[in-house]
Amino acid sequence: MECLTLNKSNCKNCYKCIRHCPVKSIRFSGNQAYIIHDDCILCGHCFVVCPQDAKKITDETEKVRVLLHSGHPVIASLAPSFTANFDGAGIGPMRAALKKLGFADAEETAIGATMVKREYDRMVNEGEKDVIITSCCHSVNLLIQKYHPALLPYLADVLSPMQAHCQDIKKRFPEARTVFIGPCIAKKDEAQMYPGLVDAVLTFDELSAWLKEEGISIEPERDDDDCSRARFFPTTGGILKTMAMENRDYTYIAIDGAENCISALKDIESGLVHHCFIEMSMCPGSCIGGPVMEKQHDSPVRNYAYVAGYAGSRDFEVPQPEKERIRKNMDRIERDAVMPSEYEIRETLRSIGKTKPEDELNCGTCGYNTCREKAIAICQGKADGTMCLPYLRDKAEMLTSKLSDIVPTALLLLNEELEIQQLNRAALDLFNLRYTSDLMGEHIVRVMNPNDFMNVLAGGKEIISKPVYLADYDRYVEETIVYDRYIHMLLCILRDVTEERKQQEYRESINRKTVETADNVVAKQMRIVQEIASLLGETAAETKIALTRLKESITDE
Repeated sequence: MECLTLNKSNCKNCYKCIRHCPVKSIRFSGNQAYIIHDDCILCGHCFVVCPQDAKKITDETEKVRVLLHSGHPVIASLAPSFTANFDGAGIGPMRAALKKLGFADAEETAIGATMVKREYDRMVNEGEKDVIITSCCHSVNLLIQKYHPALLPYLADVLSPMQAHCQDIKKRFPEARTVFIGPCIAKKDEAQMYPGLVDAVLTFDELSAWLKEEGISIEPERDDDDCSRARFFPTTGGILKTMAMENRDYTYIAIDGAENCISALKDIESGLVHHCFIEMSMCPGSCIGGPVMEKQHDSPVRNYAYVAGYAGSRDFEVPQPEKERIRKNMDRIERDAVMPSEYEIRETLRSIGKTKPEDELNCGTCGYNTCREKAIAICQGKADGTMCLPYLRDKAEMLTSKLSDIVPTALLLLNEELEIQQLNRAALDLFNLRYTSDLMGEHIVRVMNPNDFMNVLAGGKEIISKPVYLADYDRYVEETIVYDRYIHMLLCILRDVTEERKQQEYRESINRKTVETADNVVAKQMRIVQEIASLLGETAAETKIALTRLKESITDE
């Protein structure tokens, strides 16, 4: 069972999860983030920081319900940080609430912590190891098993408090089933990795949702048991607070937080650390800063106050198991990732525009600390080139610049103050300018009448292909102005139609001349016709007179 999964529909490619993942165990593909479970150490940082809640913890509530109906008594092991999560509640109210859900009983995991710390004291007193690293935090164990296997001899081969307590419960109640309840995601994996001790794991969130569903409330009441020093375990330095620390040959150190843990492990690998007992917790603040606590109940000072105020000054009075029964084997865990060759890394860097050292900005936007780490991730199939924001920006700017420069239409981009933010080569030619710097940042009034821009900005109605004459430049243009409210910018497109206008005027002139010529020809023809008609009239009259006279003459004869 995968303890941490992805809600695909929520992922927005913000890369915040990879930025906060200490081991970069997240792969991006198809605009989605995927957890690489072979590499993951289940620290839960991606779950905490995801702004879209795209990472979700596998809920085992139904599994526990099945256990409650199995006929076996089910006993809960409550992580010591429960008092912080449930606002100061003690074990009594928690036990009462869990019994209402059907649990046979509930005990504190701090009982198992007492057994573990005693084993740590024994290991320190016997001086078995040069360096001893606590094994309570499963995420730390996974970090060493997967990424620093050379340090496995220094990792205390001791059960975690959860395992020690659940083992003790099953020893006392052979038929019992055990359920651990805490703030940790990694404990779900630990329970699966070492079967037979813990039957199910719930987070505090899962328990809270279940109690709310059943209408069960928890009263903030506490007991005054002074034999409860192991309740300090979920705080930074809490393990050391419970130990005797009698061997003065050792230096006792508490380290929390992923970066500090990784740094410490590198120092140990380098041989810089000797004779140390190191309490190591993956979460800042230790378990009270666990992923579930941090995301839903983040109040480190108050949480520490709750835990410290509930812890006693003496150990729980519990029998210590035999040395062999509290042992745990932790072996190296192989990962599939193969380190690419130097040639492959260089070629990958070149593919994202990193051809020389100064191109490697190491801005961290993609989530990786360096461009080289990003290139390695690409080679390993974890990432792709589109995750590099500077590369995409440069590529987009170059493409936009090339496109705008080859477009014959003038383009201007203005802010809401009507200041020119960008323009192309055609715009420079239109306004008879040589350099973009001549207009960048200038008000549009320098080259054009701003009234149309002001009207679009005020009313939001676009201007499309409006004929405009630019008298200062003796140019005719078709003006289009669009306002984008999302980016708060105005786009102006000026299509130079001066030549078209001149051609049109030339054609109109030819037409006028043609019409005038035709009119002249018609008028001249009409004059000729009139003249011919006049001559014909005179001739006809003369002919008529002559014929009349001839007729009279003939008649007289």
